[in-house]
Amino acid sequence: MKTNQIKKIDYGFEYRTFIHMRKNMDCEGLLISERIEEIMMMCDREHPIYEQISSFSIALYALGFFNCDDLMSFQDIDAHEAAVILSEHFTKIDQDDLPQDYNITESNEQYLLVVGDPLFPVHFAVLADTAVSRPFFSKLPFFGSGFDSLEELMDEFADIDGISSDDFHFFRKTSYGTIPSASIGKIYIVKNY
Repeated sequence: MKTNQIKKIDYGFEYRTFIHMRKNMDCEGLLISERIEEIMMMCDREHPIYEQISSFSIALYALGFFNCDDLMSFQDIDAHEAAVILSEHFTKIDQDDLPQDYNITESNEQYLLVVGDPLFPVHFAVLADTAVSRPFFSKLPFFGSGFDSLEELMDEFADIDGISSDDFHFFRKTSYGTIPSASIGKIYIVKNY
């Protein structure tokens, strides 16, 4: 196998061995790849050991959102906490604004698919790689972690708690130094004494 190819193993879901051999991967990309592999080892769909951990925690852990040593030391968060994190650290975008050629290990940008009302989310999925048929990584309620297409996720959550196709939203993680959307248009006065 060439060193610049991705090793793909199919166990019923698109590649389980995630992107360790991408040539443009930076340090953060390597960490994300390792966290996703750790999640797959702990709660993959064939043996979902961690049935109680939420999709919010899985997605945010994969992005390296909290400072913890491993998945087992990560404190699970609920929908309310997820909504607060979403409003403070992510900006809503249109689906058309998602990059066409995107790989999470090669980009400084990070994207979330949010199912349900962003104030009361039901599910988080991380956009991982737009070049494959199942670009979203998440943990489904009963089937563990893995990769899915948007259509598969829509089918999974259709008619649960009244969710329709209008309840799928896209968010970009706010970069450091970026003005939060809640602060845009506000005027700040700084006084020197």
